[in-house]
Amino acid sequence: MTAYLYAATRTPFGRFNGALAGTRPDDLAAAAITGLLDRAPALDRGAIDEIVWGNANGAGEDNRNVGRMAGLLAGLPTSVPATTVNRLCGSSLDAAMIGSRTIETGDADVVLVGGVESMTRAPWVLPKPSRAFPAGDVTAVSTTLGWRLVNPAMPAEWTASLGECNEQLQERFGVSRERQDEFAVRSHRLAAAAWDDGFYDELVTPVDDLSRDEGIRADSTVERLGGLRPSFRKDGTITAGNASPLSDGASAVLLGSESAAATIGLDPVARIAGRGVFALDPQEFGYAPVEAANRALARAGIGWEQVGAVELNEAFAVQSLVCVDAWGIDPEIVNTRGGAIALGHPLGASGGRILGTLAAVLRERDERYGVAAICIGVGQGLAVVLENTEAAR
Repeated sequence: MTAYLYAATRTPFGRFNGALAGTRPDDLAAAAITGLLDRAPALDRGAIDEIVWGNANGAGEDNRNVGRMAGLLAGLPTSVPATTVNRLCGSSLDAAMIGSRTIETGDADVVLVGGVESMTRAPWVLPKPSRAFPAGDVTAVSTTLGWRLVNPAMPAEWTASLGECNEQLQERFGVSRERQDEFAVRSHRLAAAAWDDGFYDELVTPVDDLSRDEGIRADSTVERLGGLRPSFRKDGTITAGNASPLSDGASAVLLGSESAAATIGLDPVARIAGRGVFALDPQEFGYAPVEAANRALARAGIGWEQVGAVELNEAFAVQSLVCVDAWGIDPEIVNTRGGAIALGHPLGASGGRILGTLAAVLRERDERYGVAAICIGVGQGLAVVLENTEAAR
């Protein structure tokens, strides 16, 4: 059996405390599912074999299996089962990988995958005391991003902040502040142009009067970004301008077998040609997509010379640049319609975004193969190779 991508959509990505701040994550997820199924009107909702959903937090309104909650809120039959997976920033790409494997084994014909994150609505949590009425103070911990309630047995170098880990990556590979800022400006410029060109019109489902990604700054310049203060080190290179912002949003992707085309009522857009996963020391997480993508390509039976488009999640400009350098590819094929620095990075939703965008870019550019890759906190990376079904004919 072979797994195919049939359709994809996402919500606009909202800024932290922005237009989607009042929208619960389970409602965001339901909006993405509804928008996806609107693109497949012939599909009997009861024919969906499973929902596999990604979410990085799960500490607030996204608790108790948000994938199941979203399916119910979207009006799917109660007979459609769902599970929620957590691989932090890679959660929805992991969901797609799991869903495609399920199809390939013959256990399912139609699988709905995706992910959601409301970083604005992520709660503060308190550790539960070991006995009632402790005498000391307790501290509320934000669950928006990064480590929390760290196990003291973990080595300190593993639990450094995401920004500090990428400053270490910058030192290792010598990526200048100017080069990072140039990369960030390119992301904003390409994202703005993509919206102006209508590229995202068919890929995005409006939510709560928000119809366009909220964080894009088309007027960004290297000079303007150069005036921002470093965020993690006094003499560092990483700023709010060359790193992805905190964001809210959801993405959804419809996968199916080749024979599922009749059930779905659509022709497949892309074939899942290869998958790769890799892990290394937690503080080196930004570099993990390098080997994950190499492994995905090997499983697809192709090399980088055959890749015409890359969607690499821009967690930080520096980690994106070191990955592109390591692959030795033309930077101009990477994130041609903007990346997470401009569009936003709602953790659990980003994998689905890059997968759906990659399928659309392959069609737009008439390229046969593309790679979607993402870095993941605590030292992991994921990648998927897509084959454009039109170019494969």
